[in-house]
Amino acid sequence: MASDDDYQLSDQVGFNLRRANQRHVAIFAKTVEGLTPTQFATLARLDEHGALSQNKLGRLTAMDSATIKGVVERLRAKGFVTSRPDLNDQRLRLVELSPDGRALYEVALKQALQARIETMERLTPQEAATFEALLAKLV
Repeated sequence: MASDDDYQLSDQVGFNLRRANQRHVAIFAKTVEGLTPTQFATLARLDEHGALSQNKLGRLTAMDSATIKGVVERLRAKGFVTSRPDLNDQRLRLVELSPDGRALYEVALKQALQARIETMERLTPQEAATFEALLAKLV
């Protein structure tokens, strides 16, 4: 085990994960037009699952309730999602893609895939696959 004297911030997993995330967010911002990563994740989950309660949408996108509420409100204000009462549980509101949201997602998906390629360009295909598998194992 390394001693405190051997500690180097630049060797720490949390520090490097944060730096990698900052790099990816910057690439995403210049590549994906009109959406933040959290907005894109919301549209992606709605495309994948269809209409979802806001609570479940938050869980599936790894956002707390306050964050997903704000994301959904901004997407709704832009006309990219709609919400309606859940016919099975009137306490819930279901969020779903609007036609404009679906069209935006289809364009943004291609851009997000390009952002992924640019983010991973320093790795070989095998390294990229290993890295993504190890990240998935951490979360």
